[in-house]
Amino acid sequence: MKIIICGAGQVGWQIARHLSVEKNDVTVVDSNPELVRRAADTLDVQGVAGFASYPEVLERAGARDADLIIAATHSDEVNMVTCQVAHSVFGITRKIARIRAQGYLEAIYSDLYRTDHLPIDVVISPEREVAEAALQRIAAPATFDTENFLGGRVQLLGIALDEDCPVLNTPLRQLTELFSTLRAIVAGVRREGRLFAPEAGDQLYAADQIYVFSHIEDVNRTLEIFGKSTKKQERVVIIGGGNVGLAVARALERRTDRVRAKVIEYDRAQAERAADALERTIVLNGDGMDMDILQEANIDRADAVLVVTDDDKTNILAAVRAKQAGCPMAIALINDPTLVPLMGPLDIDAYINPRATTVSSILRHIRHGRVREIYSIGDAEAEVIEAQVLSTSPLTGRLVRDIDFPEGVLVGALLKGDQVLKPRPDLKVEEGDVILLFSMAGDVPEVERLLQVSIDFF
Repeated sequence: MKIIICGAGQVGWQIARHLSVEKNDVTVVDSNPELVRRAADTLDVQGVAGFASYPEVLERAGARDADLIIAATHSDEVNMVTCQVAHSVFGITRKIARIRAQGYLEAIYSDLYRTDHLPIDVVISPEREVAEAALQRIAAPATFDTENFLGGRVQLLGIALDEDCPVLNTPLRQLTELFSTLRAIVAGVRREGRLFAPEAGDQLYAADQIYVFSHIEDVNRTLEIFGKSTKKQERVVIIGGGNVGLAVARALERRTDRVRAKVIEYDRAQAERAADALERTIVLNGDGMDMDILQEANIDRADAVLVVTDDDKTNILAAVRAKQAGCPMAIALINDPTLVPLMGPLDIDAYINPRATTVSSILRHIRHGRVREIYSIGDAEAEVIEAQVLSTSPLTGRLVRDIDFPEGVLVGALLKGDQVLKPRPDLKVEEGDVILLFSMAGDVPEVERLLQVSIDFF
C-alpha cells in the first residue's frame, strides 16, 4: 500500500516506522530537510522536502497513486489544506488529519469535515487523546499506564513491582493456580530496561514493570495481589490550564463521583479563560513550581497532582516539587521518551506520552483488517491489538494451545458475544470472536498474518 505521511516530527516518524516495517511503500514529507533526511536514513522510507500543502510537493511524493495520506504537521491549517489538495487534485480516497485547536473540534462545527467541505475522513485530536489518558491515570492511581479494551470490559494495567509485592519470585504458572478465579493475565514484563512477553515458568522480581490485562470487575483485586492500594482520588491539583488541563478539569466536573480539582496556570490570560470555562473548579494564576502557590492549592491534602504544561522539564520539576510538598501521587506529561527513565529515580508515579497516544489513535484507523483498537507501549516496543476474528483467519476454529503464536505474542482476553473469557489452552477461537493480543513490535506482521488482514479502513 502506498502511504504519504506529512510531517516528520515525533508522531510522523513513529507512524512511518510502524508502517514501513510492514513493507508498505511510505513517503515522508516535511518542510525541514534535516527531518526528512533523518527519516530516509533510519527508516525504509522515501523522503521529500517541501510544504505538504503544495500540489507540486505532493506530486513529487507520489500522490497520483497514493492510497492514504496522513497529515500530521505542526499546523492545523496545513493539515486541513493538505487533505483538501489530496482529495481535489489527486483523488486520494483516505485522509487522516491531526487537529489541535479545540475551536475546530466543536460538535456544532462537525459538518466542516464533510466530503463536499473539508474532505477529512478521520480527525485526530492529540489534546483530547491526552486528556482521556490523564483521566485514566487518575482513575487508576496505583498504575503507571492504563488503557481500556473490549468496550471497557478489560483494562490494561501497568504496575511497578515493589519489594513488598506479595507474589515476587513466584512462577506465573503458579500464580494462575493460586488465583484460579482471577480474570487477569501478565502479558508483558520490563526488566532492566528490556520489555518481553513472559512464559509460564518466568518469575517476577522487585523493580519489574509489568503489563497486566484484567477484567474490569477484577481490577481492584488484581492491584491488591500485586501489592497496590486502590484508594479513590477525591482531590486533584492540575498544573497547566491549557487545552489538556482544561479538558481534564471539565471532565472531572462532569463526573457523578465528585472529584474536587484545582488548576494552576502561569499565563494570566489563559488562567482567566480557564476560570470562565469552569464552573466548580478553582483556578489559581501562578507558577506551578512555586511552593507558595502549591501551598495555596493545598497540595499536601491532594490525592494526586497532574502536571500538563507544554514543557517537559517544567512538568518533571513541578511533579517533583509537588511530591516534596506532600502530594502522594504525581503524574507528568512527557513528550521526550528519553526522559522517561528519570521517572523512577525522581519518584514520579506515572507519565503520559502524547506521542504514543496520538500514534495509537492513528494506527487504530489504518491498521489491518477488523482491528478495533491499537495501543502502542513504551517507545514503540510493543502493541496491544484488539481485533475481530474473520472466517479466513488461521485462528478460526482452533484451540489457543494449537495456535502457533510467535514468542513475543500473548493472548490477553477473548470476547465471545457479551462474555469476556480469560485465555485457556483449551479455549476455542471462533469466527466473530474479538481477541486481545499483546505483541512485541517485531511480531506485529505475523499477528496480522494470523488475523488474515490487509491494510484497509472504512
